[in-house]
Amino acid sequence: MNNLCSVNRFLAVLSTGALILASIGIAAAQSSNTNDENTSATAGTKNESDIEKRIKSAAEVLNEVMAQKDKAIPDKIMTDADCVAVVPSMVKIAIGFGGSHGKGVATCRTANGWSAPAPFTITGGSWGLQIGGQAVDLVMLVMNKKGMDALLSSKFKIGADASAAAGPVGRQGEASTDWKMKSEVLTYSRARGVFAGIDLSGAKISQDADETRILFGKMVPFATILSGKVAPPSGSEPFLAAVRKYATQAREQGELNPPASPARSK
Repeated sequence: MNNLCSVNRFLAVLSTGALILASIGIAAAQSSNTNDENTSATAGTKNESDIEKRIKSAAEVLNEVMAQKDKAIPDKIMTDADCVAVVPSMVKIAIGFGGSHGKGVATCRTANGWSAPAPFTITGGSWGLQIGGQAVDLVMLVMNKKGMDALLSSKFKIGADASAAAGPVGRQGEASTDWKMKSEVLTYSRARGVFAGIDLSGAKISQDADETRILFGKMVPFATILSGKVAPPSGSEPFLAAVRKYATQAREQGELNPPASPARSK
């Protein structure tokens, strides 16, 4: 009888211990899931903040470049551009050979105005031998349909799929017509306060799929974005406002200042 009681007590203790362990396991799993959800939410917020900061930085680059009239992109070129792409702080590193990588946003003209910004990455080869590294801001202007078709393909090589040239700067560039005949893409860089045309031949541009998903909440093809088939997401207005301002500036100035009427003969 005593043995039977002992066995029953042992089983009761064992059952209680099992229930406690099970409860602890469930609580730990719930805590882990909660932490994972919080971590994911934090990561999502961080990523979203990163792309919004990049869009804002792209607007700042364009505003700062165009504020220096004698050293800016000529108004006429901005007015004729079909697409505008900006890469804030592209990293250029070279130790015997050159390399570069950056992230930016692009927008193209559509029948209803400028498209939503499309995130992209750019990687390139040497820009000349040097030892060390520096960050540069890039501005790329697509000047015709062939260049725009290359950009819409979501993956192309500058100089191979679309001809490119260092873009003219300032008032002298305004008078030049060579860029109209030679290039689908005009390229510029700013480093240490100096803004000038740059040769980016060999650089590869492709859609940034990860940041596209963050910006739009899902994967949207590059061509769909740049064709104006999706609405600009929250946070994109600074960049689009800057592009609209400078891409229409020369045209508006022309309308406000019409040519003088020829003098009447006496």
